[in-house]
Amino acid sequence: MFPAIPTPLQITPPDVPNWVRLLSQGMNLVAALVGLLIAYQAYRGYRRNDSRPMLFIAIGFALTVGLPFVLLGPMLLLGDDPAAATVFVVVSNSSTLVGLGCILYALRMPT
Repeated sequence: MFPAIPTPLQITPPDVPNWVRLLSQGMNLVAALVGLLIAYQAYRGYRRNDSRPMLFIAIGFALTVGLPFVLLGPMLLLGDDPAAATVFVVVSNSSTLVGLGCILYALRMPT
Protein backbone atom coordinates (compact mmCIF):
# COMPACT_ATOMS: atom_id res chain seq x y z
CA MET A 1 0.00 0.00 0.00
CA PHE A 2 2.55 2.59 1.14
CA PRO A 3 6.18 2.52 0.06
CA ALA A 4 8.62 1.32 2.68
CA ILE A 5 10.24 4.02 4.76
CA PRO A 6 13.95 4.04 3.99
CA THR A 7 16.22 3.16 6.88
CA PRO A 8 19.14 5.40 7.83
CA LEU A 9 22.44 4.79 6.10
CA GLN A 10 24.30 1.82 7.52
CA ILE A 11 27.85 0.59 7.10
CA THR A 12 26.63 -2.68 5.62
CA PRO A 13 23.06 -3.80 5.09
CA PRO A 14 21.87 -6.43 7.57
CA ASP A 15 21.18 -9.03 4.85
CA VAL A 16 24.79 -9.17 3.61
CA PRO A 17 26.48 -12.57 4.05
CA ASN A 18 29.10 -12.80 6.79
CA TRP A 19 31.95 -13.44 4.35
CA VAL A 20 31.16 -10.16 2.56
CA ARG A 21 31.07 -8.30 5.88
CA LEU A 22 34.43 -9.82 6.91
CA LEU A 23 35.96 -9.01 3.52
CA SER A 24 34.72 -5.43 3.81
CA GLN A 25 36.17 -5.07 7.31
CA GLY A 26 39.49 -6.51 6.15
CA MET A 27 39.63 -4.09 3.24
CA ASN A 28 38.85 -1.19 5.59
CA LEU A 29 41.70 -2.30 7.85
CA VAL A 30 44.15 -2.44 4.93
CA ALA A 31 42.95 0.97 3.68
CA ALA A 32 43.48 2.48 7.15
CA LEU A 33 46.98 1.03 7.40
CA VAL A 34 47.92 2.27 3.92
CA GLY A 35 46.53 5.72 4.75
CA LEU A 36 48.57 5.88 7.95
CA LEU A 37 51.65 4.76 6.01
CA ILE A 38 51.07 7.60 3.52
CA ALA A 39 50.72 10.05 6.42
CA TYR A 40 53.99 8.78 7.92
CA GLN A 41 55.84 9.08 4.60
CA ALA A 42 54.47 12.58 4.06
CA TYR A 43 55.63 13.56 7.55
CA ARG A 44 59.10 12.18 6.79
CA GLY A 45 59.09 14.23 3.59
CA TYR A 46 58.19 17.32 5.59
CA ARG A 47 61.04 16.71 8.04
CA ARG A 48 63.57 15.97 5.30
CA ASN A 49 62.69 18.85 2.96
CA ASP A 50 61.07 21.32 5.39
CA SER A 51 58.04 21.38 3.05
CA ARG A 52 54.88 22.83 4.57
CA PRO A 53 52.59 21.23 1.95
CA MET A 54 53.91 17.80 2.98
CA LEU A 55 53.06 18.59 6.60
CA PHE A 56 49.48 19.40 5.65
CA ILE A 57 49.23 16.25 3.54
CA ALA A 58 50.46 14.21 6.51
CA ILE A 59 47.95 15.88 8.84
CA GLY A 60 45.20 15.44 6.25
CA PHE A 61 45.78 11.71 5.82
CA ALA A 62 46.09 11.19 9.57
CA LEU A 63 42.76 12.95 10.15
CA THR A 64 40.98 11.42 7.17
CA VAL A 65 42.02 7.80 7.67
CA GLY A 66 43.84 7.47 10.97
CA LEU A 67 41.58 9.13 13.52
CA PRO A 68 38.35 7.36 12.46
CA PHE A 69 40.24 4.05 12.53
CA VAL A 70 41.64 4.74 16.01
CA LEU A 71 38.23 5.83 17.31
CA LEU A 72 36.68 2.59 16.10
CA GLY A 73 38.26 0.67 19.00
CA PRO A 74 36.54 2.61 21.79
CA MET A 75 33.33 2.59 19.78
CA LEU A 76 33.36 -1.20 19.61
CA LEU A 77 33.94 -1.38 23.37
CA LEU A 78 30.96 0.87 24.10
CA GLY A 79 28.63 -1.44 22.19
CA ASP A 80 25.15 -0.28 21.30
CA ASP A 81 25.12 2.97 23.27
CA PRO A 82 23.28 5.46 21.00
CA ALA A 83 25.02 8.49 22.50
CA ALA A 84 28.46 6.98 21.88
CA ALA A 85 27.48 6.07 18.32
CA THR A 86 26.32 9.63 17.70
CA VAL A 87 29.56 11.10 19.04
CA PHE A 88 31.60 8.62 16.98
CA VAL A 89 29.79 9.51 13.76
CA VAL A 90 30.07 13.27 14.33
CA VAL A 91 33.75 13.16 15.32
CA SER A 92 34.64 10.73 12.53
CA ASN A 93 32.89 12.74 9.82
CA SER A 94 34.30 16.02 11.15
CA SER A 95 37.79 14.53 11.19
CA THR A 96 37.40 13.33 7.61
CA LEU A 97 36.16 16.73 6.45
CA VAL A 98 38.97 18.64 8.18
CA GLY A 99 41.54 16.14 6.89
CA LEU A 100 40.35 16.53 3.30
CA GLY A 101 40.48 20.30 3.79
CA CYS A 102 44.11 20.00 4.89
CA ILE A 103 44.97 17.94 1.81
CA LEU A 104 43.19 20.43 -0.44
CA TYR A 105 45.02 23.32 1.25
CA ALA A 106 48.34 21.54 0.73
CA LEU A 107 47.63 21.07 -2.96
CA ARG A 108 46.66 24.73 -3.41
CA MET A 109 49.38 26.17 -1.14
CA PRO A 110 51.73 28.61 -2.82
CA THR A 111 55.31 27.35 -2.94
